[in-house]
Amino acid sequence: MPLIFVVAIAAVAAIVILIILFKMVWRVAEPNEALIISGLGAKSKPIDGVDSLGFKIVTGKGTSVLPGFQVARRLRLDSRAANLEVSCVTQQGIPVKVRGVVIYKVGDDFVSIANAARRFLEQQGSMDGAIHELFTGHLRSIIGNLTVEDLILNRERLTGETRSSAAEEMNKLGLVVDSLQIQEIDDETGYITNLGRPHAAKIAAAARIAEAERDQEATKREQEAMRENAAVIRDTEMKKAEYEGQVQQAAQQARQDVILKETRNAELEAERTEKRLESEVRKPADARAYEQVKLAEAEREERIAHAQAAATEVQLKAQREAEATRLLGEAQADAIQRKGLAEAEAIKARAEALAVNQEAVIAQQLAEQWPQIVEAGAQVFGNVDNMVVLNGAEGIEDMLAKALTLGGTGLGVARTLLNNMNGSNGANGANGATPKPIEEAVVIPTPKKPED
Repeated sequence: MPLIFVVAIAAVAAIVILIILFKMVWRVAEPNEALIISGLGAKSKPIDGVDSLGFKIVTGKGTSVLPGFQVARRLRLDSRAANLEVSCVTQQGIPVKVRGVVIYKVGDDFVSIANAARRFLEQQGSMDGAIHELFTGHLRSIIGNLTVEDLILNRERLTGETRSSAAEEMNKLGLVVDSLQIQEIDDETGYITNLGRPHAAKIAAAARIAEAERDQEATKREQEAMRENAAVIRDTEMKKAEYEGQVQQAAQQARQDVILKETRNAELEAERTEKRLESEVRKPADARAYEQVKLAEAEREERIAHAQAAATEVQLKAQREAEATRLLGEAQADAIQRKGLAEAEAIKARAEALAVNQEAVIAQQLAEQWPQIVEAGAQVFGNVDNMVVLNGAEGIEDMLAKALTLGGTGLGVARTLLNNMNGSNGANGANGATPKPIEEAVVIPTPKKPED
């Protein structure tokens, strides 16, 4: 460890030890107390001709006290209060009980502090008892020379004599009296109460007399007030009657004024009504008539304009329809012409096809007309009531085939088609080809059975 750290630690330890030693040695007296230091070398200087006390007194500052050689004790200098309660007899032989309080303290001078320290330093709690006994004796002796009236009327005398008679003892004890108050004086015989009764009776009598005088004066004042009230009421009634007459007269005048105003208002209302009729009926009627005339003229002009517009529209419509009819006719003629040319081309193509392959054309025509052929073949069975088919499905198939081949209707349709084709193409065709003959088939229908 470096030497500097050792030195620092030693310095700190020394400072701490010095502080501890200083706190152990140094004592400070509070403002309300005195330090009494006794022991080796604790002597004070002579004070006011008094020799050394044999101990040291310190107030309001600090001093050093050597532990083990000197002892420091504290004597309180603040105020204390001792209650007094004394039972004694007055000069008149009347027993009384006096209650009071004494506020005292240790004197601030060194002599008083020294006297109090010698007597109460270790027994400061016994000061109240000593003061009570001291002032109780002085109060008994002083009250014995006073009357009850003196006690009641002159308490300052009692407190002054008590303080002056106890001053010497208080100085010996090192104490001073801040205040002495007599709070209460009681007597068991009721002397103090009876002492005040004559005065109380005198006061009560004076109060009753004063009250009676006040009542009499109040009654007189009330009667005067009633008379004054009656006069005021009479004057009020007279003024009220006069006022009512004036009010009635004013009311009549007001009614006449109202009638005149109503008459004038009626005349004004009639004039206003007439003007209102003039403005609301006559003038509006004239205005409406004028308006009707103008509306009729406007309506007539409007109808003429509508008629002219309708005629113009009809003329334009006729022109448009004529133009449309012309265009439609031209379109239809052109369509017919185109249709004829197309049909001629189709007939020419069909004739050429028939000349080349008649069988294919016939087959095509038969395929196109096959529904009509089937319908015609089915008519063969229209008159058959009952039919028995053998060999199941083969029998039905064979029967339908024969009906289609022998029915004649289908072949007749085919013949008709061929004839139409031949007729359209000219006699025996344009190309000189001769169509094949088609044999007619005989249809033998089976008649239905007559109904029962």
